[in-house]
Parts: sequence; C-alpha cells; structure tokens
Amino acid sequence: MEGRAIPTSTSPLLRFRESYGYVAGFRTRSNLVYRLTSAAALNSPAGALAKTRDPQQETSQIPRTRGSRTALAPGTSPEIPSNQLVSQKTKEKNTGIETSCDETAAGLVDQDGRLLANVVASQSELHARFGGVVPEVASRQHLLSIQGVLRRALDESGTEWEDIDAVAVTNGPGLAGALIVGVNVAKGLAASLGVPLVGVNHLAGHVYAAWIAGHGPVTPRMCLIVSGGHTELVLMDEEGRFRMIGETRDDAAGEAFDKVARVLGLRYPGGPEIQRAARDGGRTESLPRAWLRGTHDFSFSGLKTAVIRRARQDGIYPPPPEGPPWENVAALAREFQNSVVDVLVKKTVDASARYGCGEVVLAGGVAATRRSGKPWPAPRTCPLPCLPWRCAQTTAP
Repeated sequence: MEGRAIPTSTSPLLRFRESYGYVAGFRTRSNLVYRLTSAAALNSPAGALAKTRDPQQETSQIPRTRGSRTALAPGTSPEIPSNQLVSQKTKEKNTGIETSCDETAAGLVDQDGRLLANVVASQSELHARFGGVVPEVASRQHLLSIQGVLRRALDESGTEWEDIDAVAVTNGPGLAGALIVGVNVAKGLAASLGVPLVGVNHLAGHVYAAWIAGHGPVTPRMCLIVSGGHTELVLMDEEGRFRMIGETRDDAAGEAFDKVARVLGLRYPGGPEIQRAARDGGRTESLPRAWLRGTHDFSFSGLKTAVIRRARQDGIYPPPPEGPPWENVAALAREFQNSVVDVLVKKTVDASARYGCGEVVLAGGVAATRRSGKPWPAPRTCPLPCLPWRCAQTTAP
C-alpha cells in the first residue's frame, strides 16, 4: 500500500531546513499502522510512513494532537503564513537526543545539516555480563549519563545553551523506560530554552543519518534498516514518504547475532564478536538461507535453529568443561555471518531493481557487518546502473 501524504500543521517546525519526523502508532483491528509526518522548511512537502498488512484498510480520520502540533487528517491542507518560514538568523543549531536502547547519545547539527558534535556513551560493557540489554539497568544508566553527554556535545561544538534553536529527541520505537529519560530531558530543555521540541521516529533517524553533511537523497531510494530490534526494507519514493517493502517475520538480524553468539560462547554484543571469530574461520558445511520466495521479507529463526544443531554436532553447545574447539566456533561463526549477509544483500538488491531505485541506504548497527571479512558489495557488483551504497551505522547493533 502506498503511503498517503499527511499535511502538517502550521507550527515552529517550519523553521527548520532539515526534515524531522513524528510518529504515532495505533492499532486498527489487527493491523499496526505507523504514520510519519515531517516538514521541511523550504518547499518540501510533508510526508507519511504507512505500514499495514491490509492494503484495503483505511486509517482513522481523527487528528492526533501532541502539544501545539496536529497531524491533520488526509485531505486537509493548512495554509502556511509567511512569517513562519525559516528564520533569517545566521546558522541555526539544533540538538538531538537518543536514548532508545542502551546508548546515551547527543548531537548537534546546523541548518545545512553539518555535524557539529556527536557524543555517545555506550553501555555494552555494563550489559555484557547479562548477555543482553536489561531495560531497567539501561534506564538508570541513561539518567547517570545524559547530563554529561549533553555538556560534552556542547563543548565539542563550541555551543552555549542559548545558541540552541530546537531540540529533537527519539520518541520511539524503543525501550519504554529508556525513551522516557530522553524525552523528559528534551521536554525540560526545550521548555527552559523556549525552543521547539521535535519527536523523531527511531527508524527515520537511522535513515536520515546517511545524508548528514552529504548530498540530498536520490529519488527513489531503498533503505535497509538492520539493527538489534529491526530488519526492514523501506522504500523512500519521495522526501519524507515511506513504504514498507519487506520485514522480518521473526527475529531481527541483530537479535539473531546476539542469540547465536551466546550459543557459540561469545560475549555480548554478538555482532562484533561473531565478526571477529569469523576472521579465523575456515570453510564448513553451508547453513540454510531463508529466501521466502515471492516476497521481500526476512526470516532468521530457522537459521538460528540450524546453528544450534550444528553447534551440538561440533561439540560447541553445551560448552564442554575444557571449552569448545576454537576452530569449530570460528568456522560456524563465519558460515552464520555469511548466511545472514547473503540474504540481506540479495533481497535489498532485488527490491532496488524492482522499484527502480538509484540509491541504497544501509542503516543500523548490523550495517557494519561484513561477509567473510569483505565489505558490502561495491556498486559495480550490483545489477543496477551506478547504484551507490550509503552506510549510516548508528548506535548499537
């Protein structure tokens, strides 16, 4: 189903040159529908992100209001007063706050999209002892880290509090407790400074990170979002407008990496650990690839089961008292990694060819994963003319 554009209300959002997103998720019968409304300061139309399993399902016509902003029902078109266009002051600076999972991050950009600061406080070591993210622990660590992260971002960019023109914050999807920390800090900061507060969808943030300080998006473009909680193919057919093309039917790619790493006796986070082990791996019997013919969807649960069975055969799982044979661990890690990357690459290239995309965006932590020590395919290896790959590795895998 093609997403329908939703005009945005007249608000201080129109002061920005960059596009920011706001997502409201709600259920209509058994369907999960996401709507993304965004506005660019100059000439760019607002957009919408629609995700639904029923192409015939119509969404609610009731406006959704948050503060002074309203996502108007389809078909309405507010007028934009000229006095609410971009301010003429020199180089506006906007700050963004991210606390959706286990990393506390803050950044600053100017109105041209130039990155002024990007500070990240990782919690990987804190959660490694548990083999995964503990939501309550993550939330408490965000409380301890957020003030220092913001202060360092200001110092690195040579910015004072009064120089900030807008505050953006990830408002979902993510861990509820972790999101609350970032959202409340952003709300307090925006209120105290008297500047607009902009909620940004986590996945839209992954995608738009590819164009920081770079050329604008090529239309249309295919976006592969691969992280610990998401594996999705999204088509951006115009600025701020998204269509869901494919998604995982079970585990996300990053989640599969973490679970397989635990089976192999490797530490959390699983992605980097499996990649390091794969460098020492030799050839072994091939693992299955879930192609799901006729769709652009993904599935990794069967692959995970195949790894467990192979690990039992090779004396890796459960781990013996003397520890599993490293050569077996490395070989299995290599083949698992190759299996995941093969499916991700082929389905992304196939979807890009089908929809005539001129650009592919790889977003999320798993975008850093390599196949057998080799990087993602170069443009010349893709069955598309001059297809550039833009990688936006953001936050945790």
